[in-house]
Amino acid sequence: MPTATKSKPTKQYRRVKVPEITLMFWVIKLWSTGMGEASSDFLGDHNIALAALIGISGTLLALYLQLRQDEYKAPYYWFVVAMIAVTGTMIADAIHDQFSIPYPVTSTGFGILTALTFLLWYRSEGTLSIHTIQTRRREWFYWVTVFFSFALGTALGDMTAQTLNLGLPDSIFLFSGIMLIPLALWRLGVNPIFTFWFAYVDTRPIGASFSDYFSKPHSITGLNFGDGHTALVGWFVFIVFVGAITLTRHGVQTHHAPDPGLAGVGLAPELE
Repeated sequence: MPTATKSKPTKQYRRVKVPEITLMFWVIKLWSTGMGEASSDFLGDHNIALAALIGISGTLLALYLQLRQDEYKAPYYWFVVAMIAVTGTMIADAIHDQFSIPYPVTSTGFGILTALTFLLWYRSEGTLSIHTIQTRRREWFYWVTVFFSFALGTALGDMTAQTLNLGLPDSIFLFSGIMLIPLALWRLGVNPIFTFWFAYVDTRPIGASFSDYFSKPHSITGLNFGDGHTALVGWFVFIVFVGAITLTRHGVQTHHAPDPGLAGVGLAPELE
């Protein structure tokens, strides 16, 4: 087993900077992926330069605000997730569209980057548990992992729908079925940190495939609702969700545990 590198954290937070993993966490996470997909496609189709400006500046602003907090606060946390959903989609799509790199190659590349981030995170901190995000360095590892996982999920979803010609409905069924794998693995006693991140990556192509199914034209097996309309509805519902959990303080961790949980949906151990 690798030995974690011991070094003094640059900043210690008062509490864990990420939410408790509940059913509502997965609902908002899935919703944000679809919203990010539709928003990115809408902006990119109208003005690529403006899309890049909004995506990058929005992500940097969200990270700046989030890193200034000493504990988890829903609006700041989910603002980062939403902007990474948009920017991660843009970057994954741009690499394919602008440089004609096939989706299998981009999927492999983002998979390697995600794995390398996990490796560096573990060697530095000795754990990948989201219940230990209490230092600035660990939070940076967390957000880099989230970014690469979004880009990876985007590439995987596009690969199945386009390269493998499964279409949007079949892609939804495929990735929804894949979500059963981390559930089964956890039930068999596999490490809950692994099953959490497995499920986390898979939410991206599920949400994006649902979004594309509603927004894209009939010619590619969609319902033709439009990227703009889908994004608008997505942001409205997202803001309602985040507003609700902010008012109720749902997801605020009041205790610490060694492993991330997926309690409430059968994907992780109950926390003590």
